Amino acid sequence: MTADGGGLPLEVRRLGTVPYREALALQQRLVAERQAGRLPDVLLLLQHPHVVSLGVAARRSRANILASADELARRGVDVHEAPRGGDVTYHGPGQLVGYPILDLRPDRCDVHRYVRDLEEVLIRTASAFGVAAGRVAGLTGVWVGDDKLAAIGVRLSRWVTSHGFALNVDTDLDYFGLIRPCGIHGRGVTSLAALTGRGLTVGDVEPVLAREFAGVFGRVRAQS
Repeated sequence: MTADGGGLPLEVRRLGTVPYREALALQQRLVAERQAGRLPDVLLLLQHPHVVSLGVAARRSRANILASADELARRGVDVHEAPRGGDVTYHGPGQLVGYPILDLRPDRCDVHRYVRDLEEVLIRTASAFGVAAGRVAGLTGVWVGDDKLAAIGVRLSRWVTSHGFALNVDTDLDYFGLIRPCGIHGRGVTSLAALTGRGLTVGDVEPVLAREFAGVFGRVRAQS
């Protein structure tokens, strides 16, 4: 996939660790600012403390949370509903979360294309570390074999995006056992560190992902 964003500016903010509720409020504020034309496109890169987030598909049932409330509390895992697509997912230390606040107008108003473009960013990022990741027909996200490397769940409001993706860098994969990730049976999860055998950190991956994001979406990174 090639970019055709016309070299629009992109502000990349590397925020460190941000509680989930604070990140929701920040996104809401930035979406309103972007819709009003008061700031350029923004890519938020961050980590969350341990949290299970529930997308629209998980509103009717929490059957894909496998752990009891007591077990979640014992392990310090909060649970939050999220105004995004998808089912249940886990966020925690060692996972690079990206929240793009992009105005897709006038020429990228296609949700399917947007999700495929996010997948392309993640595939290229993995490739930069020697990992051959790809897509699985009928499933969202980025995969290596039967294991999910990155999850995607997005929201669009008047064609301005929020929420986004979560790439496992050196995540403690045991936490995924608390849930059935994205409600999908029979598949696992993996991380860049597990696949490469290297001591990668989120800090190592952030500049690479920002570069690939700007390339896929045709943006020019501004200083932040």
